Amino acid sequence: MPYEWTPEPPHHKPHWELSLWPYRSLLRRDFVIFIGATALLVALPLVTVVGTPVLWGLLPFFLLMIGGLWAALHVSYRRGEVLEELVVDENTAHLTRHNPKGPAQEWQANRYWVTVHLHPKGGPVDNYITLRGGDREVEIGAFLDAAERLALYDDLKRALRS
Repeated sequence: MPYEWTPEPPHHKPHWELSLWPYRSLLRRDFVIFIGATALLVALPLVTVVGTPVLWGLLPFFLLMIGGLWAALHVSYRRGEVLEELVVDENTAHLTRHNPKGPAQEWQANRYWVTVHLHPKGGPVDNYITLRGGDREVEIGAFLDAAERLALYDDLKRALRS
């Protein structure tokens, strides 16, 4: 799961933290292997034209393709650098969302009045989760998939009751 509890549930402690981040199917260390393997596979047909002027005609397109693939994956990583941290103590619940661009967004409410709401349909995504407390309602975990949000909803309900 792309989220982590501190301490691990079930926790009956008054202070706990939850960190959420988007799932990464291609890790940074695998990124280098993927780019290298792709370059090798695409370069295989170029072996037949080594030593001919045709190689110099095809080489810029090969380099452009590898550079474009690298740039697209790099942009995808940058957009996915989101981290949400929910810190709950005896009196307050404090949610901080660290965005890839721009300032962090923060929300705080009295723990006693915080409620978790699940919107199965009608939200920006299926199984949309919001926290309501104080004067606003905020989303949490919108970047998770629908099944992960459903599991998170159950865990949050249980954790906020204790």
